[in-house]
Amino acid sequence: MQYRKFGSRDIKVSALGFGMMRLPTIDGDSANIDLDKTAEMVRYAIDSGVNYIDTAYNYHREQSEIAVGKILKEDGLRDKVYLATKCPTWLVTTRSDFDKHLDTQLKKLQTDHIDMYLMHALNKKRWAAIKEAGVFEFLDAAKKDGRIRNAGFSFHDDLQTFKPIVDSYNWDFCQIQLNFMDEYFQAGIEGLKYASSKGLAVVIMEPLRGGKLVKKIPEEVKEIYESAEVNRTPADWALRWVWNHPEVSVVLSGMGQMSEVQENIRTAETAFPNSLTEAELQMFEKVKEAYRKRMKVSCTQCEYCMPCPQNIHIPDVFEAYNDASIYGTLEDFARGYERMKEYLGDPAACVECGNCEQACPQGLPIRRHLKEVVALVAPKA
Repeated sequence: MQYRKFGSRDIKVSALGFGMMRLPTIDGDSANIDLDKTAEMVRYAIDSGVNYIDTAYNYHREQSEIAVGKILKEDGLRDKVYLATKCPTWLVTTRSDFDKHLDTQLKKLQTDHIDMYLMHALNKKRWAAIKEAGVFEFLDAAKKDGRIRNAGFSFHDDLQTFKPIVDSYNWDFCQIQLNFMDEYFQAGIEGLKYASSKGLAVVIMEPLRGGKLVKKIPEEVKEIYESAEVNRTPADWALRWVWNHPEVSVVLSGMGQMSEVQENIRTAETAFPNSLTEAELQMFEKVKEAYRKRMKVSCTQCEYCMPCPQNIHIPDVFEAYNDASIYGTLEDFARGYERMKEYLGDPAACVECGNCEQACPQGLPIRRHLKEVVALVAPKA
């Protein structure tokens, strides 16, 4: 196993971390984790050198931490790993809430300390709320009394929100989304380098974009991969792209079957920083371009079209539409229409006032694209 330094801390962590979010289940019930299969995978991973286990309060409908606690308690596995879990920031309104949830998590995980404790899924709204609730005081106290060893945060917002959070506290690490299609998404590459320059270890989530970079691979992308001098799977290539960055400490993979554990471990053993050749880096540019050509709408997310009088969040609707087209999940997109309406507004509510098109610097036919979305989902709505 390859090991990397954990930011400025005197800690060496396995390049591959086991994400406990997509575990095998029984009868398709996400709360009913197949403990035997999961334990087999975790033991294999640890025996192979993986020493970073990542879970969270809400994973598997609040059952992941319980499963992790049971597995790590056996055979002395807890002492062989750095255990990471996350504070459910959306449930925090007062200073005492931090302690309440941490103490509950310690019991569920059957341990007296958390090695890596994160404020979960920070964005502008949650960041403001937990600051008001006294997050800094809590972290100082929990580190002092030994319940947590290292303090960090996971992040889902823009770069302009990310940097002030990095600068606000003496964080030990952070966790961001990064893959070869998301270089400029959320914190992105610039955020990776910024956090690393401040001494933070950077843990990467979604290196395969929730599996989208390894499932339903378009033929044109397959041809590009097959033209490479070395024969590798899409998962192998995608993980190598992330590990190629020396600022990355750990790459988390939500592994749901033994074959995935075995393949990712093999990749981690040889995917060193700056190990991709120039030809391979150029191959990734071709792959990215092939994916981007599948986009339906050339929206840049500038938000000049907002606010919409009908409360349709146009840029996010188009982003979801593009993702579904790029990664071959249009059927899932249609099935998720009701959820999309709840969070992003209903594209069918467009009254064609035209304000958005007048404001769009790209000159996009926004009304026509919204009709395309409605036509796609209407038969199943």
